[in-house]
Amino acid sequence: MSTSGIPGTSGNPDTPGSPVTPGTPGIQGTPIDVRPRITELRLSAFAGHRRAVFGLGPVTLFAGPSGSGKSTALGAYEALARLGGGAPLAEVFPDPLACVPDRARPDGEGRRGFRIGCTADGAEGPVRLDVAVQAEPELRIVGERLTTQGVVLLETALRDPGRRAVQAAWHTAGSAPVTRAPLPDDRLGTALLPLRVAGKTDGQRRVLAAAEQMVVALRSVFACDPRPEYMRLPVPSGSGRLMRGCDNLADVVWRTRFECGRRHAQLVEVVRAGCAGPVADLVAEPLADGTVRALLDRGDGLYTALARLGDGELRHVALALVLLTGPGVLEVDAPGEVPDALRSLTVLADGLDRGLDPRQRREILRTAVRMGERGHIRCVGAVSDASWAKRTQGVTVVHLNP
Repeated sequence: MSTSGIPGTSGNPDTPGSPVTPGTPGIQGTPIDVRPRITELRLSAFAGHRRAVFGLGPVTLFAGPSGSGKSTALGAYEALARLGGGAPLAEVFPDPLACVPDRARPDGEGRRGFRIGCTADGAEGPVRLDVAVQAEPELRIVGERLTTQGVVLLETALRDPGRRAVQAAWHTAGSAPVTRAPLPDDRLGTALLPLRVAGKTDGQRRVLAAAEQMVVALRSVFACDPRPEYMRLPVPSGSGRLMRGCDNLADVVWRTRFECGRRHAQLVEVVRAGCAGPVADLVAEPLADGTVRALLDRGDGLYTALARLGDGELRHVALALVLLTGPGVLEVDAPGEVPDALRSLTVLADGLDRGLDPRQRREILRTAVRMGERGHIRCVGAVSDASWAKRTQGVTVVHLNP
């Protein structure tokens, strides 16, 4: 997928693997997790990163000082997720020149760009996606490759710069080895394959299965950055799924408290460990004007409005809610026809430890690990210093240097 003027890719080759089906026993007799999930992020040439390959576990912390590229890595992950959800390129990259690698020089035609990619594991084994984006003179996808076990399932390339399309070829393995057709240059081709591939041959069905695995893994992402200044205000009831800044936390508490008592009890347990004073319950109170506010039940007939809590306590409550609710509550576009048992959620939390004291961050990490072990929720966070987490089992720490 070499394109003049766009930095070259680099990364590990596909790891051989055999497709497995739900319930297939593992080495120790336990079922293998076949839920689609992103297990590797590649920033081949993106902003300050070059030839960077990051393995992602159930809980992954990017650690490093300011300027080391933690937020950039999470931003690239979120960008891939939005592209996988079908968002147009200009919406995903409103400032594409900020993504061009440092000191990258344009080619003879004035073109510069960047490359990102990822690997999604699941029932189809490891599936790799690599995308080349031209940032100038026009923003467009100029190359895309979807591969698994050494087989190229989809490949696109810009053949005619005058057309707003790329030439795509996908695996057929029928009377013709590949099918060729144009695809728009402002959308991820992998996300469009279900609309273009008939699924009549074994090769086509393999393409569809791999594309679905990648798209499901990417779309199940919730980027979260709790903002205490917005969480203190009452919010309209029935405001929908949890917002990125957790602005409508009170309304979500109102829903979850009555929809899942067991999960709510776990939430109260985590909140109790991170808030000062006794906590018997976390409740939501409807107000006369149609709004709702959240309160801590102190267990002695007294209640404390969340508006009175400190910033660290509010962030702790919000992060606990995110980790314990799941994709049914958060702002995730669930792919159709995917059984609930095969769905998972990846929480992206930039500044995961921001404002948290040692007790709160340990409790949030413990909760993330516990949910990661169940397979329903994965967590990728950015912290300035991960020394407090490096010995925690189930946590992958990625150290970055400026």
